[in-house]
Amino acid sequence: MRYIAALDVGTTSVRCFVLNEKCEIIGSAVEGVELLNPQPGFFEIEPEGLWDQIVRVMQNAVTNAQLQPSQIACLGISTQRCTFLTWNHKTQEYFHNFITWKDLRSDALVDEFNNGLTLKTINGVSYTLYLLTRSSRFLAGSVLKMMNGQVTLRLVYEMQNNKRLREGLKRKCVRIELLDSWILYKLRSGNGKNPNVDHISDVTACTATGLFDPFILDWSPMIKMISGIEISLLPKIVNNSYTDFGHINPVDFGPEWQNCQIPITASISDQCAAIFGSQCFSKGDVKITMGTGAFLDLITGSSCHASIKGMYPLVAWQYGKNTTFCVEGAAHDMGTIITWGQNCGLYSNPAETSAIAESISDTNGVYFVPAFSGLGAPINDHKAASGFIGITPSTQKAHMVRALLESIVFRLVQLVETAEAETQTKLKILRVDGGVSRNDFVCQFLADATGIYVERSSNAESSIMGASYAAGINFGLWQSHQDVAQFRTIDRCFVPNIKKHSSIRERLKVWLKAVERFSHWY
Repeated sequence: MRYIAALDVGTTSVRCFVLNEKCEIIGSAVEGVELLNPQPGFFEIEPEGLWDQIVRVMQNAVTNAQLQPSQIACLGISTQRCTFLTWNHKTQEYFHNFITWKDLRSDALVDEFNNGLTLKTINGVSYTLYLLTRSSRFLAGSVLKMMNGQVTLRLVYEMQNNKRLREGLKRKCVRIELLDSWILYKLRSGNGKNPNVDHISDVTACTATGLFDPFILDWSPMIKMISGIEISLLPKIVNNSYTDFGHINPVDFGPEWQNCQIPITASISDQCAAIFGSQCFSKGDVKITMGTGAFLDLITGSSCHASIKGMYPLVAWQYGKNTTFCVEGAAHDMGTIITWGQNCGLYSNPAETSAIAESISDTNGVYFVPAFSGLGAPINDHKAASGFIGITPSTQKAHMVRALLESIVFRLVQLVETAEAETQTKLKILRVDGGVSRNDFVCQFLADATGIYVERSSNAESSIMGASYAAGINFGLWQSHQDVAQFRTIDRCFVPNIKKHSSIRERLKVWLKAVERFSHWY
């Protein structure tokens, strides 16, 4: 029996799972990530503390699996996207902490750029070229907007405001790291003991940064003009069949690891790993990850789709010269809303929320807008506010809890309908994963609201499974996507209740009025 280790570094946790050849989890370890909030809207992770956690969870997962490190055949890595830092990798001098995808420090820059002459010129020229060529790439350029979740303007903010970074750029000693490229460097170099390992990042991590052009499958040639960022500072992009990662350098891992040669055979971003883990391999397949945020990804096939309503065209995976694309829509507040409700005392345990919501027939006119990070596609209002509306003296906690859950489903309904409209695809099954997908009320309400079957896997760890599949295929445990189909089992399929559909749609209309009240607040 050969074993795979899968490392998943997310926004709220660092996890490592050990699986056997049947993709059964035989050991795991988890540690919570300390998300720093030095100023309102700033969300950071201290890098060396994160590295210590990565080492510990890998060690503990192997120990909990009752294996020796030498029994691990290969390692797959899944990471959060659009979280980055800058540093001098040779001296290990960090110019700042990891700036996470949830960070809002570039708010003013986003407004300034999106309303500025440069972008208007790009949009106008792109639209003219689209009319002449009917090229999807120019159509995408005609509606191009910058967003906080992308790396671009958060990096520009640091270049403008971080004195140490500016000095480092003058000395030409700065390197830009995405989370996956930094982890790969630390693992392969022995925490910097061999600083000459190559600077690489997986294509699925690069594709969502705002610095990448999915139509040419490379860093955008417009980066320098838009932001002043030199492409030479960014990692080399590698595809999902890349097999030259080398091995884990065990210098930080203790004596039992010292004689091990564990190859790294896959690195893939969390949402693309979840696509893999949900086994969405065909055009029209769709998965919705319900974690800290919610991400809908719809496979569009071999061509890159140009969105005009804020859906994001991404590389789902790339093997050799064969590229599969998807479009993605995000609701950045999902698990964060559940956690906030718990912190406010609406319930003591998130697991209670499904029963609380089902204990009443409706919200008694109460609605909630889930916009702690603004509202994404198709609303695209990063200045929206969160809040309850419609509270009366007869409002009870249960009404507020149900309003919270309904609100996050309404955002998912918007993403589903936008994806269908933009790609002219009628969705038949929504495959869901992530912690919030364990909530029966959320899944059933989603099925009833959309009229689409909602399929929940027995294993909620889709990103872990995806990283394992990718690592195993590259290592040679399996030959293709079809070989891993046997490992997906269904926990439950939620069937739409047609009788409830019309009343939910009426509530959705009222919720949209609430969204209007909370729009452009900040």
